[in-house]
Amino acid sequence: MFSNILTSVIIVNFNGGQFLIQAVQAVLKTTVPVELFVIDNASQDGSVQLLRQNIAQDKRVTIVQNAQNVGFAKAANQALPMVQGNYLLFLNPDCLITAETLALFRQTMDCLPQFGMAGGLVRNLDGTEQSSCRRSVPNPWRSLVRVLHLNKFFPNYLNFQSFELTQKILPKQPIKIEGISGACMFVRRTALEQVGPMDESYFLHCEDLDWFIRFREHHWPILFIPNIEVTHVKGECSRRQPLKVLWYKHRSMIKFYRKFFRHRYPEPLMWGVFIAVWVRFSILALFRKF
Repeated sequence: MFSNILTSVIIVNFNGGQFLIQAVQAVLKTTVPVELFVIDNASQDGSVQLLRQNIAQDKRVTIVQNAQNVGFAKAANQALPMVQGNYLLFLNPDCLITAETLALFRQTMDCLPQFGMAGGLVRNLDGTEQSSCRRSVPNPWRSLVRVLHLNKFFPNYLNFQSFELTQKILPKQPIKIEGISGACMFVRRTALEQVGPMDESYFLHCEDLDWFIRFREHHWPILFIPNIEVTHVKGECSRRQPLKVLWYKHRSMIKFYRKFFRHRYPEPLMWGVFIAVWVRFSILALFRKF
């Protein structure tokens, strides 16, 4: 039996350092009843030990330490049997919310019960809107448009637009959207129970895109709420192994395309997308300074 007033926050940590402490402290300042689960994927930076020192045995916090890195989705799913809230917030350890964030999410979702998941306006440290904050699902065609920069050659054609929507005017009211930032996902528990947990076969990246499609397939649309602002220090937890993270990201994209689009697109287009994905990885791996 779950609580109608409690919000459950789940943070998967991997070498989050001081940012993990800040994220947890921000959650614990919330104005609504909360429980917090920190699932640690065998961090080696002492962040969990530092967290234990800082939370002073706060009974709202449960820490689970894995013996090895099991990936984001599997770690996040570990908390599900323990949560009691009717809403769940999946939050990155380098993501900062305000004291009012959870209350605003709850109020909005209570007023719009047809939505299964919501995200807010995720900003970079400099205040700019983060690229993945609001987006369309990157199907093979949209990804090919982005990789080949076709949107720059055909800017006025709808079929040649990028799946990232940050170039569009920010809405003033909550709107229905295909995808939000995976760094901050506010999920209705009844919807999650119908859709199911994140796909654990993704080790890192694309488990959120997979979830967005599955939520919509189960008739639980996704909501973007512009008046809820969150700060995300993007890439902080992956900076120690950037090449490995880059490889996981591109491998997950291939899996994502195969799972949802293999039978919807012509085979030559799919192979073109697969080749483009690995060419992109190779270029980034060769020329990016790690």
